[in-house]
Amino acid sequence: MATQIFVNLAVSDLNKSVEFFTKLGYTFNPQFTDEKATCMIISDTIYVMLLTKTFFQTFTTKEIVDTSKAIECSIALSADSKDAVNEMVDKAVAAGATVPNPATDYGFMYQHSFDDLDGHHWEYVWMDPNGMPEHQG
Repeated sequence: MATQIFVNLAVSDLNKSVEFFTKLGYTFNPQFTDEKATCMIISDTIYVMLLTKTFFQTFTTKEIVDTSKAIECSIALSADSKDAVNEMVDKAVAAGATVPNPATDYGFMYQHSFDDLDGHHWEYVWMDPNGMPEHQG
């Protein structure tokens, strides 16, 4: 079986987060959804657990990061093309996200990002498999 990844994110308003990510085209597993959490499906092996801050706090004794002041991680996902990267960021902005930086084009790689409603940083990346620079090492 392939390794799966479950990214856990604390959210202020679960319903608003579900509405936001639905507008980006993501779906949710109803088996793992209640008033405290939901399981957003990215792919067959990638899932994002959106948990209310109160519920998220039950899994740790550490303070939850204030995403208006600090970044806890950058979630990077691949896209099939530069256009697909831009389309996802455009959808996110239309749904209420903010764009912290302009898109970056490295020739062989193109990336663009947004911060979601809770300030979590998402990057979408397209890489040209034929344009990858050789490793110098």
